Order: sequence, then structure tokens, then C-alpha cells
Amino acid sequence: MPARLWSCGPAPIVASAMVEASRERPGARVWSVGALVGAVASLLEDGFSSCVVAGEITSFSRAASGHCYFTLKDPSGSASLRCAMFRRAASLLDFAPVDGQHVELRGRVCVYEPRGELQFVAEAMRAAGAGALYERFLRLRARLEAEGLFDPALKRPLPPHPRAVGVVTSLAGAALHDVATTLARRSPHLRVVVYPSLVQGVDAPAAICAAIRLAGQRREVDVLVVCRGGGSLEDLWAFNDERVVRAVRAAPMQIVSGVGHETDVTLVDLAADLRAPTPTAAAELVAPATATQEQALRELEVALLRRTRAALETHAQRIDRLALRIARPAEAVARRAHALALLEQRLRSAPARAVAAGRARADGAGAGLRHAVEIARARAAARIEAAAVRLHAVDPQRVLARGYALLEAADGSPITSVSRLEVGAPVSARLADGTAELTTRSVAPTTATR
Repeated sequence: MPARLWSCGPAPIVASAMVEASRERPGARVWSVGALVGAVASLLEDGFSSCVVAGEITSFSRAASGHCYFTLKDPSGSASLRCAMFRRAASLLDFAPVDGQHVELRGRVCVYEPRGELQFVAEAMRAAGAGALYERFLRLRARLEAEGLFDPALKRPLPPHPRAVGVVTSLAGAALHDVATTLARRSPHLRVVVYPSLVQGVDAPAAICAAIRLAGQRREVDVLVVCRGGGSLEDLWAFNDERVVRAVRAAPMQIVSGVGHETDVTLVDLAADLRAPTPTAAAELVAPATATQEQALRELEVALLRRTRAALETHAQRIDRLALRIARPAEAVARRAHALALLEQRLRSAPARAVAAGRARADGAGAGLRHAVEIARARAAARIEAAAVRLHAVDPQRVLARGYALLEAADGSPITSVSRLEVGAPVSARLADGTAELTTRSVAPTTATR
């Protein structure tokens, strides 16, 4: 039988075998539940043994056995169909199905007899584009990102030691239990304030915004955790609402988002100051582990006690020494008296020592002065004697004693050239033992020879 493409919608689909079965008269046969379910299953398997259906994936999960279970819904949300894809067919997929993805399934319709539920067993899956809800998510994300609501520069660091932590979530959900358990384990002293809110459905966005505003108005917590458990894209849609995103960004305190599982990403995750993969991880991020800090405090306490004891022992020893000194004042007085006596003795002997030192310095200076005078006198006598020798050597009298005479004019000036002599002119001659008056009889200049 050739495969036919069916849309997962409200249009009635009836097989000819089912029409004939419906024509039987009521009460003609009493069916047991198992027999009736089995008969319906046989009719469906015969009529829809091979068909193709298109829709949007929600609540996708992969079991440890490798089988995949999910719901295929109509884009309008008016109808849904439970689906299963067993391990052999799932291993042939060339992509990873995710919630919100629009796909086409080829397989068969059957009835899951233990629960009497209609089920589609998929033999093959082909991606047919993103679903309408996912496309809406992408458009809203792009618009808010363009406004700067997801700018990393707006992220605020978490307080290292918060005094109180607020939690916005449902009172009926498992997320609150996980967060409370984690906070109690890591920081038992931490005060936790719960702001109840719907986390799913059409009224959830307004409730979440109201809870965030209430936390901001009361100003009783240092950081706020907005969280819920995992689910399909449709289940988590309240955390993709634009109103919630803007409320998170406008909150006065830091906000940590812990929505869904690690693979779930919502717009609140992008707008929050810090995103945690799960509610439990969000609680671990906001609450420091007190066990580690208590160990550090104990180590500091031991070090402080050790140093305090050492300081006390040092001061006690000093006090003991001072007490010993105070207990024997006579010894201190005696030491002071002895020191004063030494100072007095030095004071009395100081003038004599100063005079003796001055006298020694004067004697030394006098001896040096006398020695310097003797040296100067000897040097002067030597210079005088040398001058006398030179003067004696140039004494004119000694020249005259060798037979020379000194001629002088009438005015007493020496005659050193014949040009000053005139015939008949008187001349005085000085000899070694006297003088003689002479008269010039002739003058004969000496002819110069070469």
C-alpha cells in the first residue's frame, strides 16, 4: 500500500474497514476490553500500515535503551499524536531531533494496548524546518538582542556572600525542592524567601513578572533565582515571554536563571545576570559551600590561638623580668650609684687630663717650631755664604791686585774706551794699593783684526 502524507490535524480520517465495523447493530456482541482494543489495533494497522505525517516535535526524550519517545502536534495546537521511534530506526537519523522542530515521519499507526492509546511508530524521520513556535522564539530573540537586552556588559557579578536568596518558581514543582535542598546542604544559615508563581500556561508570564517586581519592592534578598524543571518548548514558553525578559533586566537585584535542563535555552537565560543549566546548579552558584569556609575559619582560629599564646608568653616573660627588677630596688639604686661614682671620677680627672693633653700639644708644637727655626736659619746662612762667595768672586779689588788699573775721568766715571781720551787731558788711575794722576800724551785706537 503506497504511503500517504497526513497532517496531524482535526480532519476526520476513516478507513473502509472501520466504517463497516461501525454498521453492526449495538448489542450484537459484547467485547472485552482487550478484544476490542485488539480489534481496533488490527483495523488501524491494516488501514494505516504505511503513511507519512507532518507536525511539530514536543516532549522529545531518548531512553537508555536507545528508543525515542515524543509527541507530534499540529502547529495550531489543536491535535497531538504520541509517537515512538525504536532504536534501530533512531540509529539511522542524520540529525538530533529537538523540541519545536517541524518534521515528517514515515511509519504506521497502531494502538498501545496496555493503555489503549493511539500511537504512531516512526520508521524514518526527515527534518521539515523549524516549527512555528521555534520561529517565533528566534524572531523575538533577534529583536530583543538588537535592543541590547542580552548585552554581556549588563551582566552584574553575584554577591560572594549573600544574606538572603529569593526563589521565583511554582510551589508544586520539583525545582523548589531541588533548590531548597541544595541551599540547605551548602549554606544552612542562608535565609531563603520563596515568591510563588505559575511557571507554565498563559497566565505564567504575568505571574512571574509580578513575583520579580514583588522581590524588588521588598528588598529582602540579595540575589533572585528564577527557575523551573524541564519540559518542551511550549512548556517553557513563559520564560520566552517579552514581559518576563524585561522584568528580569529591570530587577534591582542580580538574577540567576535555572530553567529546564542543560540543553534548554530560554530568553530569560540570555537576559539574566548568570545562567545555570538546572535549578540545582543555580542554587550551587548563588550559595557558597559553607563546609569549605568553615574549614578555612577553623584553620584561622588555630593560627590565631597559636599566635595569641605566643604573644601572651612573651609578655609574661617581660612582666616577670620587670617584677624581678621591682622586687630588688636596692640593687637598682646601687647600680645607679656606681654609675654616678664613675661619672664623678671622670669629671674630677677631666681638667687635669685636658691640661696635660694641652701641655703635651704645646710642647710638641714648640719643638716643631724650634726645629723649623733652626732649619730656616741654616738655609739662610747657606744662602748668605753662597752670595758672599759669588760677591767675592766679582770684587774689582781682586782684579786690580792682578796688575790691572781702573782709569777714571775727571768726573769720576770709568773710562772704558780710548774714544773718551784726549791728548793732554788728565786721567786718574786706581791701582790695587793706591791712585795716580796721569796726563794723556797720545791716543792710538786699536785696529780691529779679522
